Amino acid sequence: MTTDLSLKHINKLAIPALIGGISEPILSLTDTAVVGNMELNATESLAAVGIVATFLSMLIWVFGQTRSAISSIISQYLGANRLPEVKSLPAQAITIVVLISLLILAITFPFSRQIFKLYNASGLILEYCVEYFRIRIFGFPFTLFTIGVFGAFRGLQNTFYPMVIAIIGCVSNVLLDLVLVYGVEGFIPAMNIQGAAYASVIAQILMALISAFYLYQKTPLPLVATWPLNKEIKKFTFMVLNLFVRTIALNVTLYFGSSYATSYGANYIAAYTIAINLWFLGAFLIDGYASAGNILSGKLLGGKRYHDLIQLSNKLIIYGIVVGTIMALIGTATYSSIGRIFTDDEAVLREFYKVFWMILAMQPLCALAFIFDGMFKGMGKMKYLRNLLLVATFGVFIPVLLFVDYLNLQLYGIFIALTVWIIARGIPLIVKFRKLFLPLAQKA
Repeated sequence: MTTDLSLKHINKLAIPALIGGISEPILSLTDTAVVGNMELNATESLAAVGIVATFLSMLIWVFGQTRSAISSIISQYLGANRLPEVKSLPAQAITIVVLISLLILAITFPFSRQIFKLYNASGLILEYCVEYFRIRIFGFPFTLFTIGVFGAFRGLQNTFYPMVIAIIGCVSNVLLDLVLVYGVEGFIPAMNIQGAAYASVIAQILMALISAFYLYQKTPLPLVATWPLNKEIKKFTFMVLNLFVRTIALNVTLYFGSSYATSYGANYIAAYTIAINLWFLGAFLIDGYASAGNILSGKLLGGKRYHDLIQLSNKLIIYGIVVGTIMALIGTATYSSIGRIFTDDEAVLREFYKVFWMILAMQPLCALAFIFDGMFKGMGKMKYLRNLLLVATFGVFIPVLLFVDYLNLQLYGIFIALTVWIIARGIPLIVKFRKLFLPLAQKA
């Protein structure tokens, strides 16, 4: 089975994956922008949305690892021309993770106040956190279902339908946010922060329904789980467990960043909310090429095409750095106007603009880390990814954060620690990849 590694084919996978991948950060960014421009308690509401978005991102990243595991297994079997052997796997995997998500919902809902106290939220910010979260958490199972379907499509080398689903979800969320947050005079009362939460949940339900339709209509994979369990369910489980541990480590980083920013005051967490959501957006944009690497590397490994793996990595490094640099340049050109999309509070903007340049400078570094992260996921090398992120988080990020906090660098310090963390994730992946596959490519 041949695999086209031209820029045209990589873009055919990467660009739809890029658009599809930004659906979740767009939901949070939309809520951030709309809530940040409310007339009443906008700064407190903005801070609450940021804190809840951080926690929900943690849940989604931890339990949404089914996408990478499903994609890896399906793409490797596709590359080996043995797809029928794993046709039952995606539906079984998606069913398992949705059942787990319902358990998470049942556990977190009654303890939401205690959860957000751990993020140093208090007073009105804490009340808004609880109010917003207790609505948005009901979209969690639908999001995990959609993510699982996206993994199945990626394994089949198809990123077009996930893109369509994401576009529909994002557009519906923007429209619903405007209507439900601000209201329509004489028809719909302004629901403020609750309206933002309802808008996200409705958009997530809509995306799940469309995902189910496309999986049933456009793929040979069944929608409903059947018995017995697929022979690869054990491999899938170990992949997910490794990614589970890895993603907990990743979210320890996000937790400490959010927690420290909250402890500095409302203006700081509001500014951090804008900054980190823009960082998420940049990460997901770069992730389009990481997704192409994920999709193609699994297929190439399944076909034992090691020389093509090296060629793919070389091309993706160039494309990723170019995309990261372009994003940094666009951000630089629009530097003074971006923050005002989210808030008019001068105190918040002052803190945001102090650190926004750091987010822009990180983009090429993020490109390297995320692209090789995606390739390792596609090849099923989850154990190495787990161990590397544990070291990067607990051996690099946290010590650096404690040191810069001691120096009272505040938001500067948080983003210095994040930059060092990204470097600690990216460089070892490149070294490990070359060590693994250069000898095999030379033998082939």
